[in-house]
Amino acid sequence: MDSTLIESWASLKSLKKDDQPPKDGGDGTGMVDFKGERRTNQTHQSSTDPEAKLMRRGNGQPAKLCFGGHALMENRSGLCADLQITDSRTSEPKVARQLLARLRRKRIRAKTLGADKGYHSKAFVEHLRAQHIRPHIARIEGRVTPGLDARTTRHASYRVSQRTRKRIEEIFGWLKTVGGMIKSRVIGIARTQMQAYLAASAYNLLRMSRLVPIGTS
Repeated sequence: MDSTLIESWASLKSLKKDDQPPKDGGDGTGMVDFKGERRTNQTHQSSTDPEAKLMRRGNGQPAKLCFGGHALMENRSGLCADLQITDSRTSEPKVARQLLARLRRKRIRAKTLGADKGYHSKAFVEHLRAQHIRPHIARIEGRVTPGLDARTTRHASYRVSQRTRKRIEEIFGWLKTVGGMIKSRVIGIARTQMQAYLAASAYNLLRMSRLVPIGTS
């Protein structure tokens, strides 16, 4: 399980504060002057795509209007088992619960869940244990979490999961470069979700064709 940011079609120029028009740059080009103005999701909203929220990839990176993209990968074959587009502020463990619940409704039982440190929380680990799913989650040093200790991390299966989970970046990389998901081409979460489903379906079909041994029909 992992997540990424998908840039919205809306530009930063569409951000408005309390239904007030942004300041004119005054140079005759129609450019907006944001100098000295602090823009946040609490005070500003995009007039083009209100569901897109400001988010940055990391410290020192510029904030952009984005959606959150969350994927669940099947470890053995690297197929995308599920994909969810959300508000970029939605927490990773919350979406992971939703995707795992959808798996259960399909009568698919996950045995383990590999993930990075963003999923290391006591509540989420307890949830996985209650569902009889072994939490193969990267640990945050110094954080004591019952259910995610040496009794779990000492096993070879945990180390395998930590290596394998990074293959999910191949899904995100393909979806963004080949599938056109580096930036949404539509407005809103629902439509971006449909675009993501189409791209992920194409990825899985291509991936499955590579899994078939050469010379078989």
